[in-house]
Amino acid sequence: MKKIAMFTMGTRGDIQPYIFLSKELLRSGYDVTLGSHPCWRKLVEESGIYFTPIGPDIDIEKETAMIRGKNSNPIISMLKTMTFIFEIIQNSTNEIYEVCKEKDLIIVSHSQMGATEAEVLGIPTVNVTLQKEMIAEKLKPQTFKDKIIGGMIGKQVAKPYNKIRKVYGLKPVKSSDEIISKRLNLIPISQYVLERNPYWEKHNRLTGYWYDDEEEFQPDPSLKCFFESGDKPVVLALGAMSFEDKAEKEKLDMFVNAFRKTGCRAIIQGFQKTLLDYKLPETMIFCGSVPHSWLFRHASFVIHHCGFGTTAATMIYGVPSIPVPHILDQLGFAMQLHEINVAVEPLKSKELSEASIINAIKEMQQTYAEKKKNAEAISEKIKTEGGVEMAVKLIEEAIQH
Repeated sequence: MKKIAMFTMGTRGDIQPYIFLSKELLRSGYDVTLGSHPCWRKLVEESGIYFTPIGPDIDIEKETAMIRGKNSNPIISMLKTMTFIFEIIQNSTNEIYEVCKEKDLIIVSHSQMGATEAEVLGIPTVNVTLQKEMIAEKLKPQTFKDKIIGGMIGKQVAKPYNKIRKVYGLKPVKSSDEIISKRLNLIPISQYVLERNPYWEKHNRLTGYWYDDEEEFQPDPSLKCFFESGDKPVVLALGAMSFEDKAEKEKLDMFVNAFRKTGCRAIIQGFQKTLLDYKLPETMIFCGSVPHSWLFRHASFVIHHCGFGTTAATMIYGVPSIPVPHILDQLGFAMQLHEINVAVEPLKSKELSEASIINAIKEMQQTYAEKKKNAEAISEKIKTEGGVEMAVKLIEEAIQH
């Protein structure tokens, strides 16, 4: 039995794709180990996957909320979060190295965890890339200016990886491209959402989205009753962007007032601290951790932050979106939704107001039939791709060669 290890850091949205991939690899007869923050042990093990803790035992959602709370600029916020994660990865290289031993393949996530350790041990790698912007356009003719700018950016991005390489006496790299697998790079996005870049090398493969329907989920009786007592509700699911360092009543007020004034019933995920002493109207309800595979099927539309997993789920389950991206990669996913006309124009998180939310809801209501039809059509196409099954097929081909 072939042994595979993979590692990832970040919030639930960062680990969920690798849970889907791990489950399909297990079904295909592989021995799989998934490593991440200790706080994700329960989530991973409940999926039947062998878990190994990597790094300190922290509440990653609280930590990222604190970083975001101290930086209003989305670019600075993202860079600070990346620096925080990279420090954990650097300090955990010995743990990662030990887990990699005696494995047949290392699947390297978007944070490149395990790539250097696999190189030292002589173990083949396969990469996963969630953001198309991170894939080098190697086949594109480069101007002198492109080479200079690319070299400067590449050098900065390579810095944290070179710190790890130094531990093992490896030569520094000039860019992260040098440590990405030349064998296979999996892109878990649908071809019906993202057109393949003609400047990508052949080993960069769009597979389709990875997901699991989780049909067995049974909602809390109060949530089930809410769904059955009126029109389909809006779902507010800002993901990690709604985890608070402190109560954010003003922000929640904007959404609650906008729902009330536009006549929307609503389900709110997140905002736990704010909701401790917050009275919601009868037309709204709070729900905790509920699978998007169940929740989104019952929603009229979703207001979300455009994290990778949430963006994918809206299209998999055929529901339109009001995007509220907070950081750069989320803005990219928001634009994907808008370009295929399953979403209104993205709201700027820095300029979020009750009025801007109301305007977005009104636009959604006026164009809903068209956006819902488009979302359902894309959903049907996505379900023909078998994204996670395709990923495993490509991994098997890569191992054999």
